[in-house]
Amino acid sequence: MAARPEVPMIEVVHARPDRQRVVELPLAEGMTAMQAVRASGLLEDFALDPAALALGVYGCRVDGARLLRAGDRVEIYRPLATDPREARRRLARSPGPGGRRRAARPG
Repeated sequence: MAARPEVPMIEVVHARPDRQRVVELPLAEGMTAMQAVRASGLLEDFALDPAALALGVYGCRVDGARLLRAGDRVEIYRPLATDPREARRRLARSPGPGGRRRAARPG
């Protein structure tokens, strides 16, 4: 009996605070990140707007047209609740632990 050639696979993932999903798919020749997202069923499962998606592969932002390779992990990012720079500014202004009060400038 002849051995079957191994089919190259990719993953498409999305997470929310309350749940997450990882979908494994066979990699089709010429498949893009957006095609993988559509094939995963995650758009419908999480009611995502395909026009407003931010995608990445292993933590690096990519365009939906990026061609995928075997073993790639396509990540669907959710919008940030707070701008990280603004959160750091607020923390720096807070008087509690981790925050610092700036000394008053001499007048």
